[in-house]
Amino acid sequence: MKALLVVDVQNDFLPGGALAVPDGDAVVPVINRLMPAYDLVVATQDWHPAEHRSFASRHVGQSPGDVIDLAGVQQILWPDHCIQHSGGASFAAGLDVAEFDHVIRKGEDEFIDSYSGFYDNDHRRATGLEDYLRERDVDEVVVCGLAADYCVKFTALDALRLGFRTTVLSDATRAVNLKDGDFEAALDEIRAAGGTVTTS
Repeated sequence: MKALLVVDVQNDFLPGGALAVPDGDAVVPVINRLMPAYDLVVATQDWHPAEHRSFASRHVGQSPGDVIDLAGVQQILWPDHCIQHSGGASFAAGLDVAEFDHVIRKGEDEFIDSYSGFYDNDHRRATGLEDYLRERDVDEVVVCGLAADYCVKFTALDALRLGFRTTVLSDATRAVNLKDGDFEAALDEIRAAGGTVTTS
């Protein structure tokens, strides 16, 4: 079975949000068009406690974009975003959430971030996504959402490591692009790991 993984299409990642992905809102109509074609649609949702240690505001003298060691993992510091139960953590208003079969929340541990929909960033704790897919005989995933160079990329790479055939839809994702070229670099990394990159 093939599943569509809709990654972190939340208000804080849309234009005007706390961690806005340029043109991030453009993925919403594309994903809405895609979802009815899949037997299984699983969404991930960034779901941070207010004191999450990936927030620059938690570190005196640090700014968004700085890199620190967090629980033994190199961590980019971000603006406060996707705080549990906040409007910013809610799915995009135009997203047809009625099409979701399941939602996986991630990033709930204050001390470690979770870009991937499958694991936290040190791969010590699983989110339950793999088990959910295996129980439904999923062997192929199609990944879309936000952002291409972080949560989409790491979700796709983990799916490949776990043995799922994996495709990323380049027209249904957008990148943060902290550095010019991050979007294409992320897609190249997915291809190099054995994934497919195509358009919807």
